[in-house]
Amino acid sequence: MSNEPSGEITAMLIELTEGNQEVVDRILPFIYDELRRLAGSYLRRERPDHTLQPTALVHEAYMKLIDQKKVQWQNRAHFFGIAAQVMRRLLMDHARKHLANKRGGDAEVLPLEEEILVVSHDRSAELLALDDALERLSEIDPPKARVVELRYFGGLSIEETAEVLGVSVPTVNRHWKMAKAWLYSELAG
Repeated sequence: MSNEPSGEITAMLIELTEGNQEVVDRILPFIYDELRRLAGSYLRRERPDHTLQPTALVHEAYMKLIDQKKVQWQNRAHFFGIAAQVMRRLLMDHARKHLANKRGGDAEVLPLEEEILVVSHDRSAELLALDDALERLSEIDPPKARVVELRYFGGLSIEETAEVLGVSVPTVNRHWKMAKAWLYSELAG
C-alpha cells in the first residue's frame, strides 16, 4: 500500500462512517493511486481485449465504496480490503456478461500457477472458474478464501494481507500455500 498518511485516511473514513458526506471529495486524492494500482492488478489478469479500463473500474468501485451505509470503516487497510472485494465482484459481473454475449463460450478450467493464471485468449472463462472455486473454498474455509481474494485479486503483499485480516504474516503464508494447493486441485479436477 502507498505511503500516504494512514492516520489521515483513517480519520476521513471514520468521518464518512459518521455521515459526513463532505469528506468524499477530500479522501479521493489520498486513495486514488492505491485504487488504481488494485484495478491495474486485476486487469493485468484479464483477457487482452478486455473492454473495462482501470480508470472505469476505479470509478465504479469508488462509487460503490463511498455509497456504503452499513460499513463501519475501521482503518485504511479495512477500506482497501473491501475495495479488493468490490473490484472482484465488478469484474465477475463483467466477465459473466461477456460470456453471456459470446457464442460458444465453453469455460476452460486452468490451474492456478503461483500467483497468476496461465494466459489464454479468453480470460473471462478462467476468471469465472476461479471465482466459482473460490466461492466453494469460502464455504469450507473462509479465511483461506479471503487470503486468495486479497493476494490474487487485490494484488496485496503478504504483509498487507496480514494487516487487512489482522493476523500474522506466517498465518497468511500458511493460508496462501494451502489455498493455492486446494484451488489447483479443484480447477485441475
